Amino acid sequence: MNNLNIAYIQADLKWEDKAANLQHFNELLEQVQPQTDLILLPETFTTAFPVDPKLFAEKENGPTMQWLQNQAKARNAVVCATFPLEKEGHYYNSLVWMRPDGSYELYFKRHTFTMGGEDKLVERGENQLIVELKGWKIKPMVCYDIRFPVWARNRYENGQYEYDLAFYLANFPDSRMVVWNTLLVARAIENQAYWVGVNRVGDDPNGLRYSGDSQVINARGEVVSKAESYAEAVMHCTLDGEKLERFRQKFPLGPDWDGFEINI
Repeated sequence: MNNLNIAYIQADLKWEDKAANLQHFNELLEQVQPQTDLILLPETFTTAFPVDPKLFAEKENGPTMQWLQNQAKARNAVVCATFPLEKEGHYYNSLVWMRPDGSYELYFKRHTFTMGGEDKLVERGENQLIVELKGWKIKPMVCYDIRFPVWARNRYENGQYEYDLAFYLANFPDSRMVVWNTLLVARAIENQAYWVGVNRVGDDPNGLRYSGDSQVINARGEVVSKAESYAEAVMHCTLDGEKLERFRQKFPLGPDWDGFEINI
């Protein structure tokens, strides 16, 4: 695998203000370095979390999708973010994997946050997503998905790992940072892959505060890049594909993993 250059943006989100958030990300994206392959933004980056999808959801041809297409083309990079999306009369917290050519993939958040009432606002997704970029197989997920290890589990078949990189885009409050930091490391170790967690900073009207703690972790469980807590940041990190392959060869967990099925 070639090296993969990623940028992840830890930003303060304005509550229910699409225009202000998009303008802010226009400015933040100007700091992304050339030759970046993948740009990751926090969950529900246009509105913060949660919001009534009947007021804020868009369709696939809406302005936020067009904004993502324009940014991916301008940066010549994949841009990934989530926002409320309406599809065939259903509402989802939808993660968009937007390519520079305007093509895209969607992942609908599987584990809606019931304790925050998200399950009453949007539907749960039923499908996982694996995408490819520069020879890397990548698995995108969203926030509360972090607490469900089976959904995140890597597979090993015919000498191949199902994915090499996985990430969560999140609105994860600072009161639960022990969970965030612990599970990101655990996911990287148990799945022998790079993991990235991208979180917001700032406060929201629900009385929650967000520290960010966005970070990149290698397959050994080592934090190789981390944003400063409680501060906005545009972070860059190069993921070393050869190091990942060498570690997998030296310590091959995959052949010993248990097979499993997920029942939706």
